[in-house]
Amino acid sequence: MADYDYDKPPELYAGLRLHQNENTGGCSPRVLEALASLRPEQIAFYPPYKDVVDECAAHFGIEPARLALTNGLDEGILAAAIAYLRPLPDGSTPEAVVPQPAFEIFELNASVAGGRPISVAPRAEFVFALEEVLAAITPRTRVVFLTNPNNPTGISMAMEDIKTIARRVPQGAIVFVDEAYADFAGATFIPDLQAFSNVIVGRTFAKAHGLAGLRIGAVLGAPDTLAMVRRAIGVYSVNIAAVVALRAALADRAHMTDYLEQVRESKALVYAACERLGLKYWKSDANFVLVRTGGDTSALASAAAARGIYVRDRGNEPGCEGCIRITTGIVEHTRAGLAVLGETLCAAR
Repeated sequence: MADYDYDKPPELYAGLRLHQNENTGGCSPRVLEALASLRPEQIAFYPPYKDVVDECAAHFGIEPARLALTNGLDEGILAAAIAYLRPLPDGSTPEAVVPQPAFEIFELNASVAGGRPISVAPRAEFVFALEEVLAAITPRTRVVFLTNPNNPTGISMAMEDIKTIARRVPQGAIVFVDEAYADFAGATFIPDLQAFSNVIVGRTFAKAHGLAGLRIGAVLGAPDTLAMVRRAIGVYSVNIAAVVALRAALADRAHMTDYLEQVRESKALVYAACERLGLKYWKSDANFVLVRTGGDTSALASAAAARGIYVRDRGNEPGCEGCIRITTGIVEHTRAGLAVLGETLCAAR
């Protein structure tokens, strides 16, 4: 099995999950303590958000009015699509520009919301196709979805490119910057939000903070720009367990710092293994590495899964022919994954 089976409980995956870009070391112990301390009335009552919003805003260095919590970053992306991809005044269909390769739900959510996804093909070596993106913008454009660093390539785009696009979109349109992996890159557009009221940044606490199972994310931007998005977010969509977990995770900076260092070391191990095996790879600013193994990547991922290592087949995405994606987390997990991957590749050859 190459990809994740959503009907199969995670605990039934006997092996290492190096296919979902999760935190392979788990959440902070403080998160477990916070969850264990939940009282019956906290679970029975609707959750309060003020304290967690204040602390989250402080974490990002912005005012609380510029932040909205979401049930995972996925909800923030969907809410932005619903809010901005409404039928245009002349009855024509709004458009969402999506540079490829990209997170699949950009196009999916654009279609669900009633918009028309406009894909932009990648350049060689995944150099960001700025001119092509600008050419795809029309008077019907209402959203441009960007990912920084990109998934599945791990390559970052220049902040100046984001600014250029923000200056070129029509009045009333937004640029949505998915920064799911920004913690690993160490760079963010957030300091520039003050000057670009038509940009929304999406962040998640699933990756570096290890809270994927609790579904907690945030969207950041100008209050007026976020107002429409807030209306598309369900009331109390963030549950009390996610609230207390996020507060605990944000308070334990040492835990995340240690994990970021392990990710850096793991990526170096993957680069070295690829060079030994003669495989093409792209240096990544995220917590994964895209590797061109060639051949039948679906069969390769299935063979690795049979040995207890799950990697992601990305061979069917634009520009990613013959590629798999490997999560880089705890160093010992990466070593184990590379050992099996090396065996699988040798068997295939």
